[in-house]
Amino acid sequence: MNFDVYVITDEVISGGRSHAEIARLAVRGGANIIQLRDKTRSCAELVAIGREIVAITRGAGATFLVNDRLDVALSCGADGVHLGQGDLRAGTARQLAPPGFVIGVSVGTVAEARDAEREGADYIAVSPLFSTGSKDDAGPGLGLGRLRAIRQAVSIPVIAIGGINRGNVKDAIMAGADGVAVISAVVAAPDIAAAARDLGNRVSECRRERDR
Repeated sequence: MNFDVYVITDEVISGGRSHAEIARLAVRGGANIIQLRDKTRSCAELVAIGREIVAITRGAGATFLVNDRLDVALSCGADGVHLGQGDLRAGTARQLAPPGFVIGVSVGTVAEARDAEREGADYIAVSPLFSTGSKDDAGPGLGLGRLRAIRQAVSIPVIAIGGINRGNVKDAIMAGADGVAVISAVVAAPDIAAAARDLGNRVSECRRERDR
């Protein structure tokens, strides 16, 4: 999987654009992963939205994940699920999911990162790296030192999320992130496709500089 640009949908800040429209524009701009995140919709509504996004991401060669809800992810044919610390354990999700199903886990400590890897997570997201207003329950930023410690503790891909924008993405990549997940930096932009493309270019530049 390519984790360069991981876009999480949010209809509240999207300027009236739907989850499916956000996904369509983001993958047009080169987003590699789309995550459907909505805490208000019913299961049936999320499944219907998820099926729309599946058609968009499969056509573009992108990966589609559902936030929190394994039931929704399985029902709509998503490629995987992203779980928080208060959600289903990664090991349980792995037992219920089909082969090849992608499981990501949000972590805030080295211990949580190691637990997620041990239970079969495909990647982890260090959340929140910086303070963010996009998620009410995110808490204070963990900082680059925590990201570095987690990167050193696990062998699976590590994504940075929380307060990421074009101005600080270099800090995240230089600290060892394999990619960045964003909400407002892309979803709230007037031109979602252009914002996703610009972020992807920036990630690539920073990685080349880091790996010289």
